[in-house]
Amino acid sequence: MLVDSLLVDATEFEAHTGWAIKPEGACRGEVCVPLPPEARTDGALEVQVVAERLGMPVVAEERQGVWAVGPATAPTGRALSTAVAPELELPDLRTGEPFRLSSVRGQKVLLLAWASW
Repeated sequence: MLVDSLLVDATEFEAHTGWAIKPEGACRGEVCVPLPPEARTDGALEVQVVAERLGMPVVAEERQGVWAVGPATAPTGRALSTAVAPELELPDLRTGEPFRLSSVRGQKVLLLAWASW
C-alpha cells in the first residue's frame, strides 16, 4: 500500500490491506489484533501505529513524501499469506516471444529481481 500521509481513512486501509478496523481491533477473517488507543486519531488511522501492531514494514521516500506499507506478518509471523504468484509476462531473452509465469505452474520457480541502482 502506498500512502502520501501517515493518517489514512479506515476504509482505504481495509481496501488496500484486507484488514478491517473494528472496535475490537484490526480484523481479517476470524483473526482480530487489538489496537492501542493511539492507533485512531480523529476518525483516521495512524499508519505507523497500526503497521507496527500488525507487523507491517513501513518505508519512507522522503523526497517524494510517500510511504510504502508492506504486508502484515501478525499473527503468523510470516510475510506471505500465499505462495501463489500473480501473473507475470516478460519477453523471452532468446526469442523475444512473451513468456508467462503461469506456463510453469506446478513447478518450483526462482524469481530473481535485480536493479542497477
